[in-house]
This record gives sequence, structure tokens and C-alpha cells, in this order.
Amino acid sequence: MRQPVSTRVAMLVGIAGASAVLLGAFGAHALRGVLDGRGMELWHTAVNYHAWHALALVMTAALGRGRSGRTALFAFGTGIVLFSGSLYALALGAPRWVGIITPLGGLAFVLGWLALGWTLRWRNE
Repeated sequence: MRQPVSTRVAMLVGIAGASAVLLGAFGAHALRGVLDGRGMELWHTAVNYHAWHALALVMTAALGRGRSGRTALFAFGTGIVLFSGSLYALALGAPRWVGIITPLGGLAFVLGWLALGWTLRWRNE
């Protein structure tokens, strides 16, 4: 039987998914012709990782358990903010040093996937 998720987790999942859609649409419509090719490429990469990891949050909320499940939720959320957020900022003209943040978000994504794998490992035992 499926366990209910907390309101905080449900809001995180909803906000992550909705913001991925909104930022994708914003980039496709409002930023077309405003950003150069490199800016649009950065924006597209940010939206792509944002959307995939919003789905990872859904999977974690549904299947994650215990400390590793909470770690995965935190890591995926942090990864979206740091990785995608820094790419959004760079696309909009933030200073190049903001790019230092991007790999930290990538590491958070990796940690999230490892934690999700760990929680799934113990799920059937």
C-alpha cells in the first residue's frame, strides 16, 4: 500500500514540475531572439535537467523511504536549484564565475540518484 507524502514533499514536487514547464515556455517564447545561440543552449540544458529531476522527485516521493529517501529528495531539489539555476543565470548574462556553482548541482544530482538507488535496494526486503 502506498504511503502518503508530506505536504512539504508534495509542494516540492509540484513546484519543481510547474517551474520546469513555465521556464521552458518562457525560454521558447519570451527569450527567442533575446538570447544568443549559446544562451539558448544553456537555457535548454537547464530546462532539460530541471524537468528530468522534477520527475526524479516524483519517483522519490512515491518510492523513497527513510533517510536515503529524504537524502534523495533533498539532493534532487538542491541539484535543480544549483545546476539548473546557475545555467538559467548564465544564460541571462550572469558573470562567468556563477558557472562554478553548476558542478555542485551536478554532484547533488549524482548523490540523489545514489540515494534513490539505495532506498530502492532495501524496498523489497
